[in-house]
Amino acid sequence: MSMQISTGASELRDITKMERIGAHSHIRGLGLDDRLEPRANSQGMVGQAKARKAAGMILKMVQEGRIAGRAMLFAGPPSTGKTAIALGMAQSLGSDVPFTMIAASEVFSLSMSKTEALTQAFRRSIGIRIKEETEIIEGEVVDIQIDRSLTGATKTGKLTMKTTDMETVYDLGTKMIDALSKEKILAGDVVSIDKSSGKISKIGRSYARSRDYDAMGADTKFVQCPEGEIQKRREVVHTVSLHEIDVINSRTQGFLALFAGDTGEIKPELRKQIDTKVAEWREEGKAEIVPGVLFIDEVHMLDIECFSFLNRALEQEMSPLVIMASNRGMARIRGTKFMSPHGLPVDLLDRVLIVSTKAYSDDEVEKIIQIRCLEEDVKMTPEASEVLVAMAASTTLRYVLNLISCAQVVARKRKAEIVDTPDVRRAYDYFMDEKRSVQWLKTQQGALVFEETADVGSEIM
Repeated sequence: MSMQISTGASELRDITKMERIGAHSHIRGLGLDDRLEPRANSQGMVGQAKARKAAGMILKMVQEGRIAGRAMLFAGPPSTGKTAIALGMAQSLGSDVPFTMIAASEVFSLSMSKTEALTQAFRRSIGIRIKEETEIIEGEVVDIQIDRSLTGATKTGKLTMKTTDMETVYDLGTKMIDALSKEKILAGDVVSIDKSSGKISKIGRSYARSRDYDAMGADTKFVQCPEGEIQKRREVVHTVSLHEIDVINSRTQGFLALFAGDTGEIKPELRKQIDTKVAEWREEGKAEIVPGVLFIDEVHMLDIECFSFLNRALEQEMSPLVIMASNRGMARIRGTKFMSPHGLPVDLLDRVLIVSTKAYSDDEVEKIIQIRCLEEDVKMTPEASEVLVAMAASTTLRYVLNLISCAQVVARKRKAEIVDTPDVRRAYDYFMDEKRSVQWLKTQQGALVFEETADVGSEIM
């Protein structure tokens, strides 16, 4: 069951994939060469060479399965690429290694406890690569005979299949006849039938039938007739996460909760049984653990209870690599009155490898603007790009990147295809950045509703 769910989910993602432009949709990887040296501008990544190289070294160890139960912290000012590096790691890992990304505030949910939310995130980040041997019937269809009763209620039939070495006749039931009709299997097709599930896969059409018809579809694929035995044993490898196994085996939720998303709390006893079973599979050689990556953004939003849980969870045998990101300096640990670097307790900081990010230079900002213009399909003059770079120095990089699409709308209003300096300046006038917003508030002199005094505002983290 877990295999079918895993396969179905991946097919669904491929079918419903939408090309939408997001804040980090231009990230394709970490932009490293074979020696893990960062390129100046590659795979959507610009600058932060030291942090990218450190991430690449960790990534290499994750792919080799040599690192688990460790923690990293990306610390730096806002708009310095912390989340981008984490997403670059996810792109480089591929689909076989689990990567879970959460914001720290997601943990504080009404539907489950904080520790349960973190436990589910941890188990989503641990993959189990399961090896199974399955029997398949593979060959070229020679003939299909279907007999219907007088009432049409029951159907029986015979399927004749062959390889280059042998030919066999199989009796068909109602379900197999319906499956053959659904897949539109005809004589001359090369098919593969899974004996355990009855799933029929059409491989192609035999070369021997290539001259039977004058007209063929453009997507018709011709293959050789299989050799050897018709019935074969084949090893199937599929990867599922521990959380998926938890949900499937939870009687209160069932596997449908994987699609609904509302999994609720899962009993610790069930998880212990699953861990014991997975350990047995490992000893028998049926499965292997794939430690993945859990990325917790804005980690300073967790409280002291969550940090205590993280300390214990990192010591467990099956634990993923935990990557955290924070833009705080000396901040209060949530749930206490104590101040600590990055808002994390000292005992947790002692466990983590800290990687710092720094502000981008003007040249790097210009390259990022060019990449975003290419991603958003915006044509911009070099003068307008220089104005945006100057704006980024006085405001923030995120604000400037948000102005690109706004400036394009302004340019289209005057029926221009290329964004010029006046379009950027007009968008700048329409939308305030944080600094101008603060200046505007000062000019209001208490005209806004529920305005707080300075001493109350100073208590806010």
